[in-house]
Amino acid sequence: DLGAQSGRWAAFQERHRLSCEEAARLLLDAYEYRGLVRHTGGCHCGAVRFEVWASADLHVFNCNCSVCTKKQNRHFIVPASRFKLLKGADNLTTYTFNTHRAQHTFCKTCGVQSFYTPRSNPDGYGIAPHCLDDGTVQTVVTEDINGKEWEKAVKEHKTIRDMSKP
Repeated sequence: DLGAQSGRWAAFQERHRLSCEEAARLLLDAYEYRGLVRHTGGCHCGAVRFEVWASADLHVFNCNCSVCTKKQNRHFIVPASRFKLLKGADNLTTYTFNTHRAQHTFCKTCGVQSFYTPRSNPDGYGIAPHCLDDGTVQTVVTEDINGKEWEKAVKEHKTIRDMSKP
């Protein structure tokens, strides 16, 4: 018998406008990802939407490789298990070059890259912090990375490859 808990459960669902399944998923995610924040975001036109569980304090990379410089691609890295595409899979297209390991995905309609699969972390996602909805980011620390000398930079960086590990 849940007693007063059933009333709290119903109030939680109503307050957040969630179905029973959605409320259960949110609570389980919050438990599993303790200390992390559920960020939501997407492209400019809204055709692509995603959620990502990450710190409220973001560690963002500013890469100077040719494609990141042209796109002004600044991103933070998360494991694939903490990312979920909510809508727009059919509206994404991908650009690759050189080694073809990085998967630069972007919206076919507005052209915005809100996330991609980085070469340094093919088992994770690089998320563009400027594509997150307002209200969940507390601070942003930006670290320059020398993508012009990618192999050397990634070899010398102490933690970048581990950022996509759960």
